[in-house]
Formats: sequence, C-alpha cells, structure tokens
Amino acid sequence: MIHTLLSSHKREVTIGFDRPFTMIGERINPTGRKILAAEMKNGDYSRVEADAIAQVAAGAQMLDVNAGIPLADEPAILAEAIRRVQAVVDVPLCIDSSIIEALEAGLSVYQGRALVNSTTAEEEVMERVLPLVKKYDAAVVAISNDETGISEDPNVRFEIAKRIVERAQDYGIKPCDVIVDPLVMPIGAIGQAGVQVFQLVRRLREELKVNTTCGASNISFGIPNRHGINNAFLPMAIASGMTSAIVNPLHAGLVDSVRAADVLAGNDPDCENWITNNREPPKEGQSAGGREGRRRRRG
Repeated sequence: MIHTLLSSHKREVTIGFDRPFTMIGERINPTGRKILAAEMKNGDYSRVEADAIAQVAAGAQMLDVNAGIPLADEPAILAEAIRRVQAVVDVPLCIDSSIIEALEAGLSVYQGRALVNSTTAEEEVMERVLPLVKKYDAAVVAISNDETGISEDPNVRFEIAKRIVERAQDYGIKPCDVIVDPLVMPIGAIGQAGVQVFQLVRRLREELKVNTTCGASNISFGIPNRHGINNAFLPMAIASGMTSAIVNPLHAGLVDSVRAADVLAGNDPDCENWITNNREPPKEGQSAGGREGRRRRRG
C-alpha cells in the first residue's frame, strides 16, 4: 500500500489509499485577497495565524502556505509565514510557491517533513525543484502539465504525470513521495471534466500507484452555487481513489461530505471519526457515557 508520510514538529499525517482523505486548507494564500496580501507584505501575520487556527479547528489535517505577492520579498515572507503558522498549529504544511528561492527559504525553516507544491514536467522546473525536494527529504506535488501547457486529453496528462514520477526517481525520490495533481478542469467549460478526472485518478492509482491531490474548487469555477458542486465532487473523487485535496474547510458541508465519504469508502474504521465529530453533546447532568448521571438520579 502506498503511503506518503508528512509531519510537523508535533504531528504526523499519512496520505494513502487506505487512510482517511487528507484535507489541505487553502486559505493562507494572498492571491485574490488584497487585505491579506497587504498585511503580509507589511509584516502583519495576525490574519495568517487566525486562518491557520480556524482551518485546523474546522477539520483540515494539513495547511497550504503561499506568499505569492507581487513586488514583495516572497522568500522572506513565506519563511516568516511558516514560522508563524507552526507556532499556532501542529499540522504538517504544504509549502506553495513557483519561485525556487521561496521554496528553499520555506524548507530551511520548516520543522518536520513538508510537502512541496509543486513541480511540473518542464525539464528546467524539475531540474530545480526535485534536487531541493531530495535535499530536504520532502514530498512533492507533481502537476500534470509541461512545456506545451495543460492538455484537455486525460491520457496526455497521465503520460506527463508518469514522466515526472520516473524523473523523480532519478533524484532518489520514491513514487510514494510524489503526489500527482491530475489537474481538474472547470465543469462549466468542459462538460466531461468530472468524468475525465475520475478516470484519470483511477489510472494513477492502479497503474502508477501514486497518491493524488488537486485544487478542488477548480471544478466549479465560473458557475453559480460553487459550494454545491464542490461538495458533490469530493466524495466522487474519493470514490475514484483521490487521497487528498486543497480545499476550504470553512465552507458549509464540505468537511461533512469528506468525512461521510471516508465512512462509505471503508477508510473510517468503525465510523470512529464520524461518530467523534457528530456525537450529540451529553445532556445537562449527564456524563458523556450517561452512566454517572443515571447513577446520581437513582441515588
């Protein structure tokens, strides 16, 4: 069974076919968030810290940390954001940047075993990112596109993913440490985007035997009631074999959809996680098990 082991300074998370689906919180990303971008650029990380705490409280088992701010010192900001996040939560992090210097800055201060987001199949990108992944004993997200861009053909995207997995082995990176992003296309633009990605995820699991991830909200881009689509997409992706995704755990119903899918996929033994998170609180005067309260009433 393929397992990708990630860790913080206090906690381990294992992504795998037989494990609960891993939700990677997406909120620490200044793209499209002008206030957050301005705050981070000015050295104010209070919103970063609050977003980290809120996402973990909502159910995220990992957090994505991005500091892509135009005309800013991204390496320094990303490193400081990682320090601040690790000071307030104990989950592993996904270090997210397209700038190699920022990735190295983040990895150099990170406590634990990180997930690097990401590499593509472009040779120049792999030659820069993969040695860094090996140097810091990290895992890496492999995005299924190359110099030609993003193909709408899922068979082409499979072959690109295979190329990255094979190239990573040249650097001593095992397939279990490559998590493939098959690239989810917007369903509003490509009507078969859902079917395509489900088929592709099954191939990646059965043929390449790798874990998978995605930016889940891409599926609903450009159409109304995006949350409804996202909340339906994730259980179907899980049923097809997807093992993690970058999501917003604060959106209503999303975490419950994922946890229910874990139950139905057999990845929540004895429904323990579901029961723990959905058990009704004890009534006043009654303990969690109910026995002490009943004994007191009888006496």
